[in-house]
Amino acid sequence: MPLQAATGTPRRAMTPAAFVRGVVAAYARYGKDPAEALNRGQVLPDLVISGDGRVTAAQFEALAGHAMRELDDEALGWFSRRLPWGSYGMLCRASITAPTLEVALKRWCRHHRLLTEDVLFELAVGEETATISIREQRQLGDLREFCLVTLLRYVLGFSCWAVDSTIALRAAEFPYDEPGHVSVYPTIFCKAVRFGADRAGICFDRHYLSLPLTRSAADLDSMLKGALRLTVLPYRPYRRDRLLVERVRRVLRASRGRSLGAEDVASELALSTRTMHRRLREEATSLRELKEEAKLELAKLELMRGRAPIKRIAEIAGFRNEKSFSRAFRNWTGASPREFRGRYR
Repeated sequence: MPLQAATGTPRRAMTPAAFVRGVVAAYARYGKDPAEALNRGQVLPDLVISGDGRVTAAQFEALAGHAMRELDDEALGWFSRRLPWGSYGMLCRASITAPTLEVALKRWCRHHRLLTEDVLFELAVGEETATISIREQRQLGDLREFCLVTLLRYVLGFSCWAVDSTIALRAAEFPYDEPGHVSVYPTIFCKAVRFGADRAGICFDRHYLSLPLTRSAADLDSMLKGALRLTVLPYRPYRRDRLLVERVRRVLRASRGRSLGAEDVASELALSTRTMHRRLREEATSLRELKEEAKLELAKLELMRGRAPIKRIAEIAGFRNEKSFSRAFRNWTGASPREFRGRYR
């Protein structure tokens, strides 16, 4: 599967030569010549053996796409049996009719076993996060990294497409030592990457699981015509993060009235400040509006508890003094803090 930056240009060479060698190794396994595939990808022989060489997403897409068809193996030799061309398309069709992403991913994990039991997908859901991990059932040898990275990109790319949204990863981990091309990992996954883990996996906010799938069978037919391109840039077509507003709200709630600047919030979200502001505008809101909303929610919660003095609640909610808090609260609710507390009681 081609690899490329979530926000970078498709023309930038990002895919390590190590993955090009993975495709060449698939040809060696089947006793065939990779020359035509390398020609399709415009990959020079010197680059194949390069320790730090890179190719563009378009090059790798052409290379891998031709190899999968010519070898009739979408797994490119990773598994004990080949996966004929169209195998992952079938997996997409089995998942696309699910009502939510959670159901779709559970189907993906279950139905992937029909393709192979050499690796098993597992979905674990916690209080705050969800994790998709891969349990290896056999030795993957020299193709281990190429296989595990690609499989995670497959499921991530499909998920983003299915819900029409960026899915912001909180963490990614892998069960091997840090590779020489480690610098590409934060670009193709996220900044929080760990090596030497028990298994490969990606972690994200569990609330993405409740998003409905928005794609039709006709959409799927169209997508499958360029499915490799989709997995090259799983984020790029989805400038919108359908959970971004809620993620910002959670960061602000957790601050408990502590003053957070735009840089602080953006850092918590693993975004640039500029990207955060732009995406909030696309969602018809702003950081300032969400901060005011968070202050109101915190103030209402403290008032309903009925213990703290109004002055203390003003401080907790992040106001300079009780007067400014009372004025803002009346503008929000039509009642003073004391009137609101009395009504609640």
